[in-house]
Amino acid sequence: MAISRMQLLKARLPEWVQNWLEVIIPGSQILLILVVAWLLQRTLRRLVRRASAHYQLPDELLVPINGLIRWLIIASALLLVLERMGVSATVLWTAFTGFATVGAVAFFAAWSVLSNLFCALLIFTVRPFRIGDYIEVLDTADKPGAKGRVVDINLLYTTLEDHGAAVGHTAWLQIPNALIFQRVVRRFQHYPPPAEAAPPTEPTAPVQAVAAPLQPSALPVSTAPGP
Repeated sequence: MAISRMQLLKARLPEWVQNWLEVIIPGSQILLILVVAWLLQRTLRRLVRRASAHYQLPDELLVPINGLIRWLIIASALLLVLERMGVSATVLWTAFTGFATVGAVAFFAAWSVLSNLFCALLIFTVRPFRIGDYIEVLDTADKPGAKGRVVDINLLYTTLEDHGAAVGHTAWLQIPNALIFQRVVRRFQHYPPPAEAAPPTEPTAPVQAVAAPLQPSALPVSTAPGP
C-alpha cells in the first residue's frame, strides 16, 4: 500500500524531479541527520552546563565530558550518513568492531590515567573533602600517612600542602586520585591537625660521685707522745 502511494506520488512529480529523486532523497536524509546531530549536541551540552552549575563541577571536568559527547554524536552521525550513501552494513559493522577493538586496547593501556579521571569525577560529585580541608591519607587507621591542606584538585592529582614540612619551608604532596579511593582518608574540616608530639627521650642515669682513694702521703700523721 505504501509502495503504491509512493509510486503514485512519484508519477505526479515533474519529469526532471523524478530523474533527481535518487539524489534528492538521500541528500535530504543526510541533511536531516546532520541537523538532528547538531541539535542533539547543543541540547546535551546545555544539560551538562546546567548540571555542572547545580553540582558546582569545575571547568576542568567539563572539557572531557563535552569532548566525549561530541565525538559520540559525530561517530553516530557518520555511520548513518555512510549508510544513507549506500555503504554496506557489513562494511560498517566490520569498521565499527575494528575501532572498538583498538579503543579497548587503548583503554586498558591507559587504565591508570582513566582511573584517575574517573576518581576525579567521584571527588567532584561525592565531595569526600574540599579545597581548604586538612586531610591525612593513611594505609590503615593506626598508621600515619600523608597529611596536609588540600590546595588543588585536578583530573589526575590531589595536591596537599605538606603539614610535616620543616618550619620555614613549603612542600607539596601530589597524590593520584585513584590512590585516595584505595586508602583511608582522615578529614580535619577547616582546622589543622594537631601537632605531632615529640618522641619521649630516654632518661639518663644519674651520675654518682665516686670518692677517690686516699694516697699514703695524705693520711693523717699521729702526734701522740711515745711511752
